Amino acid sequence: MVETVVLPGREALSEDRLDPAIDLPGEIERLRRDRKAVILAHYYQDGEIQDLADFVGDSLDLSRKAAATDAEVIVFCGVRFMGEVAKIVSPGKTVLIPDAEAGCSLEESCRPEAFRRFREEHPDHLAVSYINCSAEVKALSDVIVTSSNAEAILAQLPTDRPVLFAPDRHLGGYLAKKTGRAMTLWPGSCIIHEQFSERELVKLRTRHPRALVAAHPECPEGILRHADHVGSTRAILDYVLESPAKEFIIATEPHIIHQMEKAAPDKTFIAAVGMDGSCDCARCPFMAKNTLEKIYLCLVNNAPRIELPEDLRRAALKPLQRMLDMSVSVNVPANAS
Repeated sequence: MVETVVLPGREALSEDRLDPAIDLPGEIERLRRDRKAVILAHYYQDGEIQDLADFVGDSLDLSRKAAATDAEVIVFCGVRFMGEVAKIVSPGKTVLIPDAEAGCSLEESCRPEAFRRFREEHPDHLAVSYINCSAEVKALSDVIVTSSNAEAILAQLPTDRPVLFAPDRHLGGYLAKKTGRAMTLWPGSCIIHEQFSERELVKLRTRHPRALVAAHPECPEGILRHADHVGSTRAILDYVLESPAKEFIIATEPHIIHQMEKAAPDKTFIAAVGMDGSCDCARCPFMAKNTLEKIYLCLVNNAPRIELPEDLRRAALKPLQRMLDMSVSVNVPANAS
């Protein structure tokens, strides 16, 4: 597997050498100006990181917004594959991630070598890959999808071609049920969404009978069958803000609730919980690796930094561009080709 993250050198400033009295937000703002940087935060980041970011959103939308700016540096507060996508569509920009160990269970479940064999075993299939995968898996795919556009893109694929869907089996199963299209699914899953308990969700609904349930399609079918709305993180946010209801149970990573509470302080948002009745298990440990200290350090050290071999970047761009071409009124910047 290609290593895409350049780590800080031995001479780099480290957390243990930071002045404990440092004004981190102030210093991050200074470095943002000095380095002409844009800071991106995924919805699953801690609230204090969301609040200092230039843009908060889903992974692909953030990469597109950053590409459209004149920023020279992108600081992507999310996980590694998101930084890779930003580099794929903005090859001329420096892309930094606060923590090189911020991975993704879906990416880890689908290693490039195994995925290549999977494809070879199904030579007549179209490979449709969820964006939560490595640049190498993207390069081995025919088209990339997100949770928001997957259904529409599947509808445009030839019906006489069978489909391989990777790496999320829950999202793939949900799409197969929605579209009626048979798909061979890669057996991966998100460790966070898989933690939600159907039993505990039913208990929550009993305690909050007026609450509507909004769930991400990475959740198991047992959760989705109780949902009033199933959609991407952004779609869930739009749903709860547009609905006249005042109470919602949210079955996705709970840091999205920060944006909900800011936009609709008059509404109540309840995080769905895991099998032990606790909400802690639903917090992504990979997203949690990013901190204000690490944002500051990556700007100081110019690392961890995403670097992709040009042949890999171009190969991964093709299925991403195919997705964008199949999406309404969406296009990747011309300098990404």
